[in-house]
Amino acid sequence: MKLLSKSLAVAAVMGSSFLSSAAYAADTKIGVVNVQAIFQSLPQTQAVEGTIREEFKDDLQEVARLEKDIKYYLEKQQRDEATMSEKEKKDLQDKLLSLRDEYTAKAKPLQENIQRRQGEERNKILGLIKQSIDTYAAKQNFDLVLNVNAVAYAKDQNIDISSKISEQVSKIK
Repeated sequence: MKLLSKSLAVAAVMGSSFLSSAAYAADTKIGVVNVQAIFQSLPQTQAVEGTIREEFKDDLQEVARLEKDIKYYLEKQQRDEATMSEKEKKDLQDKLLSLRDEYTAKAKPLQENIQRRQGEERNKILGLIKQSIDTYAAKQNFDLVLNVNAVAYAKDQNIDISSKISEQVSKIK
């Protein structure tokens, strides 16, 4: 008898906890946001690409010039190798090695600097997106906002707030 009453008490407590969590879940306001799509659609993202291109314009032109020179001398080597003297072949080979060394010395650091700057700018924009999500969610009394990639199923398609967040972030300069 004692065991039966304990079992009933445990069942009652567990049942009430399920009901209260179900009731809480019904009152929870949930939103979904597609951060990647917002990031790609923002005017700030396109502006950053232009800014970075402008920032590294001279270095990019120098690397492009080196690529063009290397290509020219490789083509010259293939085209004229049969008619060149040994000294001309050696001079051309030395020129190619020198250009490749210069290209390597400039291209790799340039690529790293561009990637670093892109990362900095990406993090700034993602910070703006996060700030806008927080602000919008607080104003609209959302209890939970999830990234769309974390949602396997959503019955209500009206919970996607991506467009509203995109509008807010687009207004920020």
